[in-house]
Amino acid sequence: MKRVRVVLGVVVLAAALGGAVPAAAEVAAGPGLVWGQCPPDPGPADPRLRCAVLEVPLDYRAPGGKKIKLTVSRLATAKPGLRRGVLLHNGGGPGEASLFLPSRYALAYSREVLDRFDLIGFDPRGVGYSTPITCGRSAAELPNEWVLPFPAADGSIDDNVGFARELARDCLANGGDLVRHVTTANTARDMDRIRIALGERKLSYSSGSYGSYLGAVYASLFPERTDRVVLDSNVDPSRVWHRQWSLWDSGAEARFPDFAAWAVEEGGFGATQAEVRERFLALATKLDSAPVVHPKAGPVNGNLFRAIHRAYSYHTLYFPELGAWWRFLADGGPPPGWGDPADVPGVPQDNSTAVLLAVTCGDTYWSHDIGQYRREVEVNRARYPILGGMGANIWPCAFWPAPIEPPVRVTDRGPSNVLLLQTRRDPGTPYAGALGMRAAFGDRARMVTVDTGNHGAYDPSTPSCAITEAHRFLVTGTLPRRDLACAPDPVAPAAAARVPLLGTPSMMVDR
Repeated sequence: MKRVRVVLGVVVLAAALGGAVPAAAEVAAGPGLVWGQCPPDPGPADPRLRCAVLEVPLDYRAPGGKKIKLTVSRLATAKPGLRRGVLLHNGGGPGEASLFLPSRYALAYSREVLDRFDLIGFDPRGVGYSTPITCGRSAAELPNEWVLPFPAADGSIDDNVGFARELARDCLANGGDLVRHVTTANTARDMDRIRIALGERKLSYSSGSYGSYLGAVYASLFPERTDRVVLDSNVDPSRVWHRQWSLWDSGAEARFPDFAAWAVEEGGFGATQAEVRERFLALATKLDSAPVVHPKAGPVNGNLFRAIHRAYSYHTLYFPELGAWWRFLADGGPPPGWGDPADVPGVPQDNSTAVLLAVTCGDTYWSHDIGQYRREVEVNRARYPILGGMGANIWPCAFWPAPIEPPVRVTDRGPSNVLLLQTRRDPGTPYAGALGMRAAFGDRARMVTVDTGNHGAYDPSTPSCAITEAHRFLVTGTLPRRDLACAPDPVAPAAAARVPLLGTPSMMVDR
């Protein structure tokens, strides 16, 4: 894999606010979009992709007030005679750029899906080419193991409290008048403005991780405007966000046996799964007191090792990379690659982190009781030692103002047109959260569960009934009669080489 950008699947990661952002085309006057050339695509570019800019309200409570810009993309169907409508996508995070997703999904969808939909992407408000926000920090000032708040080796969160307080201060000071309005509800309202600008009566949607929650909020705010909705790797809408992030601790434990089984088969990490686990915990403890210096990443302590493990546990395709880190840190093997932060003209280096915090802190209220986080970390460290209590730890949201509106309630009111996809041991959006999403939608939804631990059931590298049912639903609109469960299909070598659609947590790697 060449330079895989590891992104916060959660559920995680230069221009000043309101400054010049590279535009794909001039803003259309009135309804509609003016399509033109897209900004440079960092991945394989589909030459058919076209982009446009749409103005939306900064604050939907004052729709006639200040406007911000969204950059939207479209990959039109090659068979307009079979076209049903538009299918919109989100890259997760929150905070991940999503403008170029149509090019990625075009490689995964069946021909029947591609014949029936124009594929739509957009950078959500505050992200990338859509009026990006910043906390005013460089990438070096946002170490992964601090943004994802790993406690100290002795379990103390005192340093996390200080980091969170200062980062909240910087994000609120540098985020301008947009930072408080970068929320899931407002992004869902933006999606409906995109629908209107496209001239569509209804909107279909297919996304995962944080994108599952965004899709659920849209389907709750605009139920009669939804056509066919596919939500993968699901967030529990009743847990956003602190209680959802807390699931990372138990999710890492549920996922670890998958890695341990691979490590036993690979050799050199332990003769049994229990021994692999013992060695993992021992290595993390050793690094807490004696970090190993990586030529680019610098000192790798126990928490950075835990963060690296979390990142590469998101998919079995990344297990060899995790094995390379183990060999380097434990046995002095060759240093694994470590890439440089992305450098996109007009987009601050800390943009994904700024949006991650704006959404996480702006969607729901977080307790300001520091003692609560101390107690929760202590409990989770004992129960789930793989991540050392990171999931339960304090975030800058504990020092954030109250949200400008209450969270949207996801309910069963609306058409039965939601297909939920989930894996059983997903470390990023654990199965327990998916059950919460399933309960919230009731008879509106059906759920398809796949017996793997990868982050993402709609996964071309691991075909299964999730892909079959997703394609069937998007093409025909027919949900399964009941919830389904299956094992992955046998994987052909060519399919196994494909990179997953959903990413892994935040760091840059180059391999």
